[in-house]
Amino acid sequence: MKIKFLLLISVLIVSCKAEIPSIGNYSVSVFQEENLYFDMAFKSDTLQLDDDILRLDAGRVLLKKVKLPKYELQPNVTVNVKLTSNGDPWDKSGSLFVIPASADLSLLDFENNTLTREQFSDAFPGIKTVQFDDRTYKPSVELLRFMTPFGVGHFNDNERVATLKPVYIPKWEDAVQWEQNITHLLPLLEDEVYIGVFIDTWTKQGYNISVQLDFEESTIPNHVKKKQEVISVLNTSKYAGAQRFYDAFSKGNLSIDLPVSETLKNAKLYYITTGHGGHKGGDEFTEKENIIKFNSKVIKQFVPWREDCASFRRFNPTSGVWTETTTWKGEEIEERIASSDYSRSNWCPGSDVLPEIIDLGNVEKGNHTFEFSIPGAQAIDGDKINYWMVSAYIVYDK
Repeated sequence: MKIKFLLLISVLIVSCKAEIPSIGNYSVSVFQEENLYFDMAFKSDTLQLDDDILRLDAGRVLLKKVKLPKYELQPNVTVNVKLTSNGDPWDKSGSLFVIPASADLSLLDFENNTLTREQFSDAFPGIKTVQFDDRTYKPSVELLRFMTPFGVGHFNDNERVATLKPVYIPKWEDAVQWEQNITHLLPLLEDEVYIGVFIDTWTKQGYNISVQLDFEESTIPNHVKKKQEVISVLNTSKYAGAQRFYDAFSKGNLSIDLPVSETLKNAKLYYITTGHGGHKGGDEFTEKENIIKFNSKVIKQFVPWREDCASFRRFNPTSGVWTETTTWKGEEIEERIASSDYSRSNWCPGSDVLPEIIDLGNVEKGNHTFEFSIPGAQAIDGDKINYWMVSAYIVYDK
């Protein structure tokens, strides 16, 4: 009887609460079939305004200010990306990101010369939070890491490509699409924000890309939005002309200070990593251990590696193809293998990359330190372009 009475009281309390206003579902188109390409005409790295889209780093970065809904009820947020080649036949690294609205300085300041490489104390500017007098620079937060396939969509009708299609795929795909749930990044995706996309293309043809954010509001009555915050910790991706490909893991560990003014409840570190270096024995094709320490304690130690790259073959019409000798039923045979089939450092041509999620628990007030290391990483050496794209951010409860 007592339990029933308490339940009745709880129901009455909930029913007496003011109803939280609903704004419904939203779909926000950030980019629509936008051509991203490299052009020497942009080499000055000045901002190029085109239909409200800024073109940075010689055209290889698109940046757009978008208006996003602000919810009181809890929404589910997904990012959807669709990509086709516009004539670039290669596989290239890509990154979709948001500039934190709380940042006084950002990658935009690299482009308008508010910030210069010389103002940073290290050789790789813009990869971590830096204080400049009363203004704070914050690195961009990654929404989605992806890798373009070899020539998806554009080369499907090429006669040479037709002869290379394996018998086990029905057709070459017209596009590649990725979708990830990014609800945990909602604190950065409200009101007006800059959202950008980078692709490491070096051709004038480049790629066509569409990006959409979908907000699906909870239908549970009074399902109040979870109070969370996001801290940008690290991003070594090259988004600005003044930045460089990050090969410094070959020289030592990367330390990041984390000053905490109030306890971070239920904190989680999101860590995204991919290795690059397409030559024989490069970091792209060799297994390299990643180690993360927090306050000198190892919290994650693993080898980021993908062995399922052959499953993306249908997206890679212009991938190089060779023959390799293998044994079948006791006899040596020759079998065709595509470059896109080979295992890689946490990615495949045509894949997206999921973050590693590391539980930090409650992070108390005070000064803390992250240490990121990849002991086997190689340095850039001439045309051997080894580097690592590593980004990390913390999500915690308020």
